[in-house]
Amino acid sequence: MSQHRVYLHVGTPKSGTSYLQDKLALNRDELERQGLDYVRTRKGDHFEAALDLIGEKWAGEEKNVRGQWDALVTEARRSRRHVLISHEILAAAGPESVARAMASFPGHEVHLVLTARDLGRQIPAEWQERVKHRGGRDYAAFLKALQRNYTRTDWTVWFWRVQHLPRIIETWGASLPPERIHLVTVPPPDGPREALWQRFASVLGLSPRATYAESETTNASLGAAEVTMLRRLNGALKDEGVPRAIYVNWVRESIVKEVLAQRPDKVLATVPPRRRASVDEITASWLADIRDSGVDVVGDLADLESVWPDDEGHWSDPDRADPAVVADAAIEALAHVLARVGRTPVADDDSGAVARLTRMLRG
Repeated sequence: MSQHRVYLHVGTPKSGTSYLQDKLALNRDELERQGLDYVRTRKGDHFEAALDLIGEKWAGEEKNVRGQWDALVTEARRSRRHVLISHEILAAAGPESVARAMASFPGHEVHLVLTARDLGRQIPAEWQERVKHRGGRDYAAFLKALQRNYTRTDWTVWFWRVQHLPRIIETWGASLPPERIHLVTVPPPDGPREALWQRFASVLGLSPRATYAESETTNASLGAAEVTMLRRLNGALKDEGVPRAIYVNWVRESIVKEVLAQRPDKVLATVPPRRRASVDEITASWLADIRDSGVDVVGDLADLESVWPDDEGHWSDPDRADPAVVADAAIEALAHVLARVGRTPVADDDSGAVARLTRMLRG
């Protein structure tokens, strides 16, 4: 039998990774029949192992994940099939972490898989994701930080660490021939939903004729007003000292997914018109580097060129969302939470906190 392969899918965040990982997990048995192990872990996904490898602080989770990279490697080495490891935070790995990852598989043929989406969509999506993780920075401040830190070489800004395609390719591909580095482009918004899976699966050698269970996972975008409401809620909850576990359960998994993401007629955030030329320049530079690198491009590099809306002169600033729409979103969120709580009376000691929180949400 030919040498076993290990496919390291290292990101980038917001490039369909959650969808791909969910579909992989749903189809583990089919993948195994085709000779590929999507390595099993104690929690099912590869977040803990990835966090252990890159050594980042992550809301205290880093204390709980020690040894999980080695556990994942041990499981992968036991397999008699090709293996797949996938998590988007691996894009943040530095040279030492990459060297450790490569040294973990001395008997395998290592392949790097990098999914990528255009910066025009990645920038507002990453800002929104920060807010979903209890962030409070407004859009203008986020954009200024990106611009100010783009040329830095210490890579302290998370966005550029996990989105700078040439840096990720250079770091992760330092010891790999270009034909073993696979850049999978995310199709444009109007492209067929199955295209990303088809491109990704082709890299893994999966059969296009097999039947795969479909993932229902979506990481729906929030509108500008909904993000503003969430930022205000984050500030209010910080003042109230709400623990992370409660935030994840009630806000990220319930309010965000079941209320804010479902609101109709959302006005999505986009890159401001005055910043789009610089985004296009960065993209052009990246694409030139990628072409020169000779890596395997799966899809079309043109997919990484941003398609801008025709909103010159009437761009909608996410930091100036309509207060009435923000208030409506807040009231819907509060009603949703109270419906989940049920009819349990609120203690007198808590009524003041609820009233203060409601006032803060409404601005």
